[in-house]
Amino acid sequence: MAAPTALVQIMNTRTDNCLNATGQRGKCFLVDSGELQDYLVDFLENEVGSDLKSLRNVGDLLDKLREENNVLEEQYKQLFVSGAQPWMDNLGQTLNQVDTIERHMKYLRCLQHIEELSAAVQQCLMTSSVWEAIRAVDSMAMLDAGLNQSGCSHLQNFLRETLHFWHKIIKDRLASDFEKVLTQLHWPIISPPTQSLTPTTNCQELNSQLELLVTQLLALQTSYPSVSPHLSTPPSQAPPLCLPIQIMLQPLSKRFRYHFYGNRQTNSLGKPEWYLTQVLMWMGNSSTFMEEKIQPILERAGATISARVELCRGLLSLVQEKVASDASRLLYDDMIFCHLVEEVLQFEKELRSNQLYPAVLPGLLHLLLEDAILQKWLTVEKKMAVEKMDAMLSAEGAWSSQYKDISDMDELKAPDCAETFMTLLQVITERYRTLPCPSAQLKFLGLQRELVDDFRIRLTQVMKEESRCPLGARYCAILNAVNYICTILGDWGDNVFFLQLQQAAVSLGEEGLLGGLGIMEVGRLASLEGSLFEGLLALLDRLKGDMMGRLLEWTIREITEKARPYCQDRWLSLPSQHDQSTMTLSSSACPMMLCVRDRLLNLHQVLSLSLFQLAWQGLAERLDNFLYQDVILSNHFSDGGAAQLQFDMTRNLFPLFGHYCKRPENFFKHVKEACIILCLNVGSAILLRNLLKESEEEMRDWAGAEDPPPESALHELGVYCLAPCDVLILLNLRASWPGQ
Repeated sequence: MAAPTALVQIMNTRTDNCLNATGQRGKCFLVDSGELQDYLVDFLENEVGSDLKSLRNVGDLLDKLREENNVLEEQYKQLFVSGAQPWMDNLGQTLNQVDTIERHMKYLRCLQHIEELSAAVQQCLMTSSVWEAIRAVDSMAMLDAGLNQSGCSHLQNFLRETLHFWHKIIKDRLASDFEKVLTQLHWPIISPPTQSLTPTTNCQELNSQLELLVTQLLALQTSYPSVSPHLSTPPSQAPPLCLPIQIMLQPLSKRFRYHFYGNRQTNSLGKPEWYLTQVLMWMGNSSTFMEEKIQPILERAGATISARVELCRGLLSLVQEKVASDASRLLYDDMIFCHLVEEVLQFEKELRSNQLYPAVLPGLLHLLLEDAILQKWLTVEKKMAVEKMDAMLSAEGAWSSQYKDISDMDELKAPDCAETFMTLLQVITERYRTLPCPSAQLKFLGLQRELVDDFRIRLTQVMKEESRCPLGARYCAILNAVNYICTILGDWGDNVFFLQLQQAAVSLGEEGLLGGLGIMEVGRLASLEGSLFEGLLALLDRLKGDMMGRLLEWTIREITEKARPYCQDRWLSLPSQHDQSTMTLSSSACPMMLCVRDRLLNLHQVLSLSLFQLAWQGLAERLDNFLYQDVILSNHFSDGGAAQLQFDMTRNLFPLFGHYCKRPENFFKHVKEACIILCLNVGSAILLRNLLKESEEEMRDWAGAEDPPPESALHELGVYCLAPCDVLILLNLRASWPGQ
């Protein structure tokens, strides 16, 4: 170690001796600042002097002093640690003992405070000072809240037992007085209240007592521990009923358990409506009393609750317990189980509508969502629906419409079986639409889709049996049934309820409803462009299209058979008739026209309006093609023959369809335009033929691009459907050309 410098020596000589932590003499570096400053000046003059060149040694001097300072600090640190550690250990033990004694003192003071509060409560009750007793209990509750994080479990248990003890005593005393007042006010009200039940004497005194007791019970309830093992409720459940309502419910609860438990005749598994209706009656009968007597007191006490809702909530808890118990016992009895579900749904409806029970509070529906009960409900729902489908399809009037005699209500002409089936689905929807769980609702929607597909298969089977006679009443009724179901499902696809279910299915990723769909299809459902019924509608539309096609093919086959003589008529030899007012329908066309008329009338009677629209338009299209191919293109026409053909079509055939549209000729474009070409005067026909031939030659030679196209000339004549080559063929069918 380097020898101490003169600076350090001076500092050591000017220190005062003092005792350190170990009792040894030590040095406390208390140096007079003036002497230190003088010494520093002398030291710098000796080391540096007035020679400016000596300043370059200042850096070395500073490093030397810093090194010596570090050595001294290390020596001081070692001296202090080795000497002070035993003293620090002794001091720490002493402080720990003091802390332990202090905590024991606090523990004892807390016990003493509990005893003092308990004695205060006892004294207050002996002197009937109920408010003071409640305040003392409230102080206990505040102390209990303060001990929650203390870890003193035994102390807190002792405090809570004491608190529960006094709480029960005060509650029992107040409850006894409260029940006496309620009795004088004719509570409970188990029958519709009448004016005679209102007390005429000491009414004001009773009301004062009622308000005092309700207010005291409310104050007592707020002093109860929030984590009490007796009244604690999970966060998902509603808070406990307010104490006055709990007491008011006791006589009603006794009546309920007396009548609907045990061996009483009123306790019948097959009659849940007895206790459900009874509870609804109690709610209704008591509502006026709760709103007029209890609610104002709650409001003046600052309680933000509804007395009527609280009473309903308490009565509902009785029903919930009863329904849960009965439902588990009915899992093997389909009929009684269905009856229970129906009664629960009806109770829920009346609870929300008539009793105005808030939607945010649970009723009874959540009890039906338990796995075993929900699965049983779905199973029974399907079983009942299948049985009803069997019955409705085999009923005598299954294929006739119940509105057949009421024209303005029979546009869809739905047979009774189809209407009953869709009513069945609608009833299922009404049953499950109020369930508070989208995933459960989607299970019922999946069941409905399954039932629709089952019904479609049944309709297909019946249709195959009737396909030998597509024009028969039953075949058309099946077609109406398919169309009716398509119409209803299309409406459901736009219904708000089903759109919400669609969104839920996408968000929940329901495989049963979305299985097999690609990303694009799921995206369309998410954006509400599609519907959950699209797959079913596609199958039903395919069935409808097949049935309509078979019906039209059968109809056109019958018409074409009647039209054979008309196709072979003497069109080339008919004389020219200048006066068309004296013309009559071709005799060979009469069977065909009568058949068309009869079939249109029949289809109009047996098919729904939308289906008939498709039918007559499809028939017009097929008839147009037939007449164009088998009558017009298969014959040559004189002027008289062309005029007769035009007369038959425009004055006889087209008007048959004119009953169902304003311009029927637009559905016979080939026939109408062919008649125009065949009936042109000779000059116009020659000019048109030459124009078309020239245009044809120019197209082959790629010349004459500047000339107007032949279509313009055809459009001037009213020909839009036929191509120029077709018009040339028709012109060549004319027999009256110069030189021929």
